[in-house]
Amino acid sequence: MIYLDNSATTYPKPLKVRQAVSAAMQMSANPGRSGHDLALKSSEQIFLARKADAKFFNFSKEENVIFTLNCTMAVNMVLKGILKSGDHVVVSSLEHNAVMRPLEKLTQKGVSYTVAEVFPCDNDKTVNSFRNAINAKTKLIMCTHASNVWGIKLPIERISALAHEYGILFAVDAAQSAGIVPIDLNDSNIDFLCIAGHKGLYGPMGTGILIISGNTIPDTIIEGGTGTNSISFRQPDELPERFESGTPNYSGIIGLHAGFDFVNSNKISNISKHEFTLIKHLYQELKKIPKVKLYLPEPDEKYFVPILSFNIDGMDSENVSAILNKKGIAVRAGLQCSPLAHKMMGTLETGAVRISPSVFTKLTDINYLVSVIKKI
Repeated sequence: MIYLDNSATTYPKPLKVRQAVSAAMQMSANPGRSGHDLALKSSEQIFLARKADAKFFNFSKEENVIFTLNCTMAVNMVLKGILKSGDHVVVSSLEHNAVMRPLEKLTQKGVSYTVAEVFPCDNDKTVNSFRNAINAKTKLIMCTHASNVWGIKLPIERISALAHEYGILFAVDAAQSAGIVPIDLNDSNIDFLCIAGHKGLYGPMGTGILIISGNTIPDTIIEGGTGTNSISFRQPDELPERFESGTPNYSGIIGLHAGFDFVNSNKISNISKHEFTLIKHLYQELKKIPKVKLYLPEPDEKYFVPILSFNIDGMDSENVSAILNKKGIAVRAGLQCSPLAHKMMGTLETGAVRISPSVFTKLTDINYLVSVIKKI
């Protein structure tokens, strides 16, 4: 199987990640819940993971690194923990349903939102679009760092500066960028960074992170046991315990720590260069095929992450995906849980076939994909 669905989850997982998960499963206890040696060792390992994860994003407060089940959970924690009736939110025209569905739910409680149009390869127009979407009630700007369909990268540093110019909180969905694009929380002034652990960071599925880097702390959407101040029925105010109720995904967190190590040892710049080399080659080859429809200019590092979506004239994207699957090629087709992004490109009816490589993808894999597409 040639696996080109790494935007959904990276596969295969690095050996060191699989080994870390296995070791954690063989020797672990509930961290922060007991005073015996094994529980204390587990707590220490989670602390070391939290500290390393903070350092990866150039952030000094490891206690503000919150482990979640996935990026979607982190997004929900921000939106539902910050927004109240009467508040207004600005989002981009590329948002995933991880953002849009909780927002739509919040409209039932008096929250409103405006979709700011993104202009591919024109950051000035995109930033101005966000500026025009702000009103007197805007409490939060939340946007994806990179589209999971088209790979379009948003200028989050400039959008962050715009948000703070107006005294507005800023949150970023980094599901498709963490591990692929450097993110410096010290420079970017992002208030809330929502991260998927199982994609560009090569961790296990069922892992995510919320980093609260600003001064505003959301309300909780889940309460329960934390192993601290157990005599009180009130949820702790201290971080990270405030947001980590219940038994953590210990083996997943340890596996994710190994994923961070894997990315660090291979270097983001090298991973990104490798994946862009493959995507650019794919773009150039697909452009030669008359019935293949490409929607954007050739991806480059300034405006894109290494994702490419296309269609074949007269064919539904799901049918193309099914044919590729029979030829041993795994891709993602349809709407990719991002109807806004498809509406923007006029592909709501057909969806699109998405190709997303990883550090393990080879040039021969891409060439085989091209050969099958030519036959189709």
